[in-house]
Amino acid sequence: MNVIIGLVAALGGLAVGYLVRHILGTLKADAAEKRAQVSMTEAEREAGAIRKEGQIHAKAEVLKAREEFEKSTKKRRNELEAIEERVSQRETNLDRKMALVEKKEGQVDGRTAELEGQIKQVETREAKAKALIEEETQKLQRVAGMTRDEAKQSLLERVEQDVHNETGGLIRRLQETAKETAEVDAKRIVAMAVQRYGASHSSAITTSVVQLPSDDMKGRIIGRDGRNIRTLESVTGVNLLIDDTPEAVVISGFDPLRREVARQSLETLVADGRIHPARIEEVVAKVREELDDSIRKLGEEAAYEADIQNVDPELLRRLGRLQYRTSYSQNVLRHSLEVSRLMGTMASEMGLDIVVAKRIGLFHDIGKALDHEVEGGHALIGADLLKRHNESSVVVNAVAAHHDDVEAESVYAFLAAAADAISSSRLGARSETTEIYLKRLENLERIANDFEGVTKSYAIQAGREVRVLVEPEAIDDNDAMVLARNVSKKIESDLQYPGQIRVTVVRETRCVEYAR
Repeated sequence: MNVIIGLVAALGGLAVGYLVRHILGTLKADAAEKRAQVSMTEAEREAGAIRKEGQIHAKAEVLKAREEFEKSTKKRRNELEAIEERVSQRETNLDRKMALVEKKEGQVDGRTAELEGQIKQVETREAKAKALIEEETQKLQRVAGMTRDEAKQSLLERVEQDVHNETGGLIRRLQETAKETAEVDAKRIVAMAVQRYGASHSSAITTSVVQLPSDDMKGRIIGRDGRNIRTLESVTGVNLLIDDTPEAVVISGFDPLRREVARQSLETLVADGRIHPARIEEVVAKVREELDDSIRKLGEEAAYEADIQNVDPELLRRLGRLQYRTSYSQNVLRHSLEVSRLMGTMASEMGLDIVVAKRIGLFHDIGKALDHEVEGGHALIGADLLKRHNESSVVVNAVAAHHDDVEAESVYAFLAAAADAISSSRLGARSETTEIYLKRLENLERIANDFEGVTKSYAIQAGREVRVLVEPEAIDDNDAMVLARNVSKKIESDLQYPGQIRVTVVRETRCVEYAR
């Protein structure tokens, strides 16, 4: 019984607990639902506010876009109105011009008709004139007894004979006058030019000597096993002569620029005291750079001294190199300035262009700055250099012809030859001993005479040319060309000389008959 009561009580407690939990769950659900409804209400209110704000913003954007559209439309409308106005003005102008053109066309048509009438009148008159001329010509032919062509030919022959006689007489008179006055005028001009120009005597030498502080320096220049002197000779291209001459080293070389580089480099090394292969190469490179600047300045100074303008920088550099070139101990740059002044003086006396004459004189030996690098005579080399740098044809021809390498095309070439001879032959200009000069001429003639078929040879133009006379029976034209080449090669291998030597082979055949 107690058990049953306990069971009933437990079941009742469970039922009551379930009921209480159900009631509590219902109350919680109602509270949650109320909170959800509140949240929904707030969300809807916020969404409405956002929607209204978005609508307001959209309306503002639409209004802004509409204002911008209306503004751009108004601007475009104004532009279109301006364009329409300009088009209207152009149409008005075109209408006015068309009216003027139509008016002028009418005037032209009227003038054309008038001219056509005048042309017809002229043609009619011309036909009448031709008929009258033909009639008169026939009458004259009947009276003269010859045709028009025959009369014209007769008149031309008579006039030609008269002109020929007068021309011959005039030429003879001019030749006689020229013979009487040319030599006197030439002597006067040359004498005046020589008197008006004075220059110092040349004393340049062909070797360079470097003084040493002591003979001990010679050993340092030679270096261990001769490495220093070999390096110096190699980088400068000269020969160093170290002999018993006290406190001096002689520099020998064919190229004067190389000698100058070697001289300045050796003086710098001796003064510095540090002499070794690396230092030698450094000093030589620096001296060459400084010498290039010095050469350019020398060319500019020479052009300024000769009063020559508009000279190509490359020509100025070549001109400056002539300072280190001598011809029989005469400085070539000083010689060029002398020739420039002499040509200017003679040109002024002859009424020629002084500027052109002085320019030719300054450039006449510019080829000597290149004759060690290019084959040929310095006159032709210089002319080619001037032509490549756009000098005038008068200057180019005068430079090429001043040693008769080409035919002279102007009187300036003869002036250049005369001024060159004056500058070269004046007292003290060149210092070559008579023995050396004669020995060189004898060697030239001896080399030419050693070839078979040569009858006689002559060294002329101060040893610049060899004339070789051959037997015409033993040497034909082809052999003469070969002989000229062989003689030139022999001279090149056996002799040392500045510039070039021309070899001219002369083959002459004379046919003689006697009329009895």
